[in-house]
Amino acid sequence: MMATILFPLADYLWFYAGFLLFVLLILALDLGVFHRQAHEVSLREATGWSVVWITLALLFNLGFYFFARHALASDPRLSVIPGFDSSGAARQSALEFFTGFVVEKSLAVDNIFIFVVVFNFFAIPAKYQHRILFYGILGALLFRVIFIALGSVLLQIAWVSILFGILLILTGAKILFSPDKPIDPSTNLLIRLLRRLLPVHPHLEGERFWVKVGGRWMVTPLMVALLFIEICDIVFAVDSVPAIFALTKEPLIVLTSNVFAILGLRSLYFLLAGV
Repeated sequence: MMATILFPLADYLWFYAGFLLFVLLILALDLGVFHRQAHEVSLREATGWSVVWITLALLFNLGFYFFARHALASDPRLSVIPGFDSSGAARQSALEFFTGFVVEKSLAVDNIFIFVVVFNFFAIPAKYQHRILFYGILGALLFRVIFIALGSVLLQIAWVSILFGILLILTGAKILFSPDKPIDPSTNLLIRLLRRLLPVHPHLEGERFWVKVGGRWMVTPLMVALLFIEICDIVFAVDSVPAIFALTKEPLIVLTSNVFAILGLRSLYFLLAGV
């Protein structure tokens, strides 16, 4: 028998929409107000923003617990289930959010390593790195929403849960037993393919992603770095999304924990880079 979804999309569409609008508002304030001017992010600033993102996640989890306790207690679908404990289910939901948040943060270390390698290879000045990461995170959020939506649909098929479990085991085995291979962007097939498909301007042009040269539009190294980071995140999502679904079958919890972990990824990068 399939487990009952506590927060189905049909009943909580307003919550999903409100949460995503809240995230877009935060991102708009981030780029339009707090980081309007390109500048090098200091260790102090990165530490402050890391604290802000973690605090927001914890406050959301606290509010989510009280919301879940009320919503589950008044849900007629659940009241007919013998022995259903709404308070216990709310505590479990909050614990699953926190666990998913921590797991996603841990898996994000691979992303941070990619950031360092790519920025060094393309010689991206520190003051432009936040701009690349902002749009990179925006794209990552979009693709995570797509992956999570797809995963929640696939989980309606019984054997997909087994497949996700196998993927999780393979991911763990890869981390434990596969030797770390240094990434060399100069020989990386993906970067070579991007350079072959796109007209790439050889030099940076401030914080611009494309420029017009001799009547021809060309992408700058900033755009190549952004695309590479974006594609790498899609690859990492194949590992991370099944990992969270192995912890909880609630798409709402998977989405919110993933989003909060990703939102703090930039400040975590600058924090570790500045240490």
